[in-house]
Amino acid sequence: MSLKIRLSRGGAKKRPFYRIVVADSRSPRDGRYIEKVGTFNPLLPKDSDDRIKLDTDRVKHWLSNGALPTDRVLRFLDAEGLMKREPRNNPEKAKPGKKRLEREEAKRAAEEEKAAAAAAEKEAAEQAAAEAESADADAATEEQADEEATDEVAAEEAKEASE
Repeated sequence: MSLKIRLSRGGAKKRPFYRIVVADSRSPRDGRYIEKVGTFNPLLPKDSDDRIKLDTDRVKHWLSNGALPTDRVLRFLDAEGLMKREPRNNPEKAKPGKKRLEREEAKRAAEEEKAAAAAAEKEAAEQAAAEAESADADAATEEQADEEATDEVAAEEAKEASE
């Protein structure tokens, strides 16, 4: 006879409560079982002590007699330290594909190019502003020189007029 340690559902509609039972693998989920070895209440918080209750001695006994746990029960047994559960998902599957990596690289290159163009445009604008400022400074010095020249001419004319 093939034995399973599995969950048997109880509780009301939308209010699940599970018994952890040892049953013949051919019997229905909520049907006949050999022994109840614990309970699982998924409505309680994950850190609650009452969420999972196991009779570890009886579980050890049934495991030594060849009972196989279902995946969900194996998670509980792994948390208790009775069995080791290997992770089942493939982390390589979660990585993005080749085409997506190429699109992201192209997008990143376009953004860098756009940022470089903006920086070059900003630098050109700053350079133009600096040139305009130096041109204004040159014009101001020329005006000052013109004023000084006209002041000198006026002073000479005043000197000649006084003589």
